[in-house]
This record gives sequence, structure tokens and C-alpha cells, in this order.
Amino acid sequence: MSGYKDYIVRATAADDAIRAFAITSKDLVEFARESHNTSPVVTAALGRMLSAGAMMGIMMKGDDDLLTLQIQGSGPMKGITVTADAKGHVKGFANVPDVMLPPNKDGKLDVGGAIDLGIMRVIKDMGLKEPYVGTVPLQTGEIAEDLTYYFATSEQVPSSVGLGVLMNKDNTVAQAGGFIIQLMPITSEEIIEKLENNIKDLPSVTTMLAERKTPAQLLETVLDGFEMTVHETVDAGFVCDCSAERVERSLCSLGDEDVADIIEEGKPIEVKCQFCNKAYNYTVDELIAMRKRK
Repeated sequence: MSGYKDYIVRATAADDAIRAFAITSKDLVEFARESHNTSPVVTAALGRMLSAGAMMGIMMKGDDDLLTLQIQGSGPMKGITVTADAKGHVKGFANVPDVMLPPNKDGKLDVGGAIDLGIMRVIKDMGLKEPYVGTVPLQTGEIAEDLTYYFATSEQVPSSVGLGVLMNKDNTVAQAGGFIIQLMPITSEEIIEKLENNIKDLPSVTTMLAERKTPAQLLETVLDGFEMTVHETVDAGFVCDCSAERVERSLCSLGDEDVADIIEEGKPIEVKCQFCNKAYNYTVDELIAMRKRK
């Protein structure tokens, strides 16, 4: 679990016609990079997804609500899965963590190339009989543009999403963060036009992060000329809820033949959590005892 130095700001502007979220996520993205030993391009992609997932998580109302943000792509990274709750907790992993690619035509990390064509899926489990699932085709694979498209088509909410991860020369995370701006149905044409002009002239998120802008300052830049009210600041962190009990349950759910095969090999096994890479080790005797308890 990463320390709570990261946080999300929730704000409104233009008499509540605009709602806005921004995050600083350097520590949680660095924690993910370290846990999964990700390459720079995967760190950038996973970092953008974690930042977006954390902000989307706090949009949910219930304490037990869960959001899953997934990308499946035809590129070498294959996909990314992130889950978040309404309390600023987020976790995630990339299917292939060590992808190496040359920079894109702008000299930047080629996140779009690592993901390529595919789909983005948002699953919201809000305690109802069936979870909400929204699926859209990827537009660029750069994640922010894909989320902008998702909000417009699946949730019918005009939005602007900006995400960035800035790397140090030693491939650790220098800065990470982003914003989500959404227009409410009551928004006038005048406000929309003014906001569009702001976004058109906006520096990149990585440029603003390099200037060490706080989440509130990110939003002030995007919402320049609007009166903004900050309503809430929520601590954010990479938090995984894996445990020995959960791993044991998943081992118990294997078929008897599979467990028998593992025991027959006579070697201890190691099971790693997909989300945080924590290792759980079991001896043959523990596996035998586990099988008896089934």
C-alpha cells in the first residue's frame, strides 16, 4: 500500500454547470511501477488508468460501490485492469508489464502503440442485481481521449479528460495526475464555448505537472475565467485487499484433479496477487490440509 501523499479534489464551477475532478497520483503510480516492475511505456499507460480510475471511483455514491476500468487492446501490452472504490483507493495491473517501444512521432512514450486497437470497458458495481457495464471502441489508445469518448457515448455526459505521467531519467515516476471536467445538462452555450476555448489553449497535462501544479491549480488553469468552488479533498492511494484467506479460497476453488496434480509434484507453490504482485507461499502439507478442509 502506498502512503497517502496523493489526493483528489472535487469542485464545481459556473454555478454548478461544470463539475470537475483533479488528482495528483505520483506516489500511487510509483508504487504500481515498483510492484509490477513496469517498463516506461507501461508505467505511463497504467499510471493514466490508475489516475482516471481513482477520480471515477469517487464519483460513485455508496461506500461499497466498486468501479472497474478495463482496456483490451491488440498491441503488445494486451490490456490493463484497474479497480477503484468511492474512498480514493485504487489498484491495477497491465497484462504485459515489460513492453518496450520506440517513442511516437512526437518523441513521447507510445502508449497508443502499446495498446493499439481494442475496447474500453467500465463496470460499476453499485449493489444492484446486475452491474452497469459500458463498452466503447478505443479511439486512440492514449486513454484520456478514449475516456472522453466513453463519457459522451455511454453516459451521455460531455467531458474533457486530461491524464499524464512524467518519468525521471532512471525510469521512476517524477509526476502523475490529471483531471476530468464534465458539463451538466443545464450548461449554456456561452459556458460551453468559453470552456472549449480554454481546453483548446491548454498546455499538456505533463507540462502542467512539470510545473508542479496542484490538483486545484490544474482545475484553475482549465477553468480559467470561471468561479470555482472546491467541495472536497480525498486522499488517494494504491490499496490492495488481497489476503492469505482470499488466495486460499481461490486455491480451494480449483478442481480436485488440479490440486492433486500440484500436491503430486511435491513442491511448494507460490501464488502472486495480480493487482499488487504480493507473493503467497504454500507448502505441500498446507495444500493437503487445505484439500481436506474443502
